[in-house]
Amino acid sequence: MKGLISLGALLLIILLVAPWLEKNLPPAWNPFTPLNVTDTPGLITRYKLKRLRADPQACMEVLQRARQSGYIRFSRAQPVKGNCPLSDSVRVQGFGDVSLSASFLASCPLALATTMFMTQAVRPLAAAELGSPLVRLDHVGSYACRNIYHRTQGRLSEHATADALDIAGFRLKNGRQMTILKTWPQKQGESAWLKHIFQQSCAYYGNSLGPDYNRAHAGHFHLGMQGFGICR
Repeated sequence: MKGLISLGALLLIILLVAPWLEKNLPPAWNPFTPLNVTDTPGLITRYKLKRLRADPQACMEVLQRARQSGYIRFSRAQPVKGNCPLSDSVRVQGFGDVSLSASFLASCPLALATTMFMTQAVRPLAAAELGSPLVRLDHVGSYACRNIYHRTQGRLSEHATADALDIAGFRLKNGRQMTILKTWPQKQGESAWLKHIFQQSCAYYGNSLGPDYNRAHAGHFHLGMQGFGICR
């Protein structure tokens, strides 16, 4: 009986404070407000991203608002059939004034997470720490119907559901180009910036795997939606 009373009292308190929380908490800390790509990363933001995976319509609404604000350029993609079907995916064409080495297919949550990463971390840190705006993001793919590590047997890769993007490098307006393969192993300068950017990515994705993880990732950052803050 005591446990039931305590549970009832807790539910009553939640019901009483919910209107105040919804009105007074900052959006990034408020579980009741829709996600915005300018929300700072944290537990609540991660929770909202996870929740959108089960609600494609709500996810697309957030993405469309981000497009209207100029944070991302994308088009709706046609459904993909076969062994690795896709629905509710988008073809990303750029982030603000940052172009891509090629457009890529992305699940809606991956597109949102990458928009947040580019908007809040990569673009501002390129200008602030390297002294030149970012103009292009180089990648080596997102959607691929295959098993993890291209094995003939085993579980499907995140790429099979367009839930991961492999970033290979960054290009600045002043002409400087940083590739993960060549720049990461250096001891200072742009290598330090890449390592900083990689650490920042861990706040936006379910898993971030870089060159220090294994040889298979020597030339790219694997940024995926599965997991919860895995950073290697």
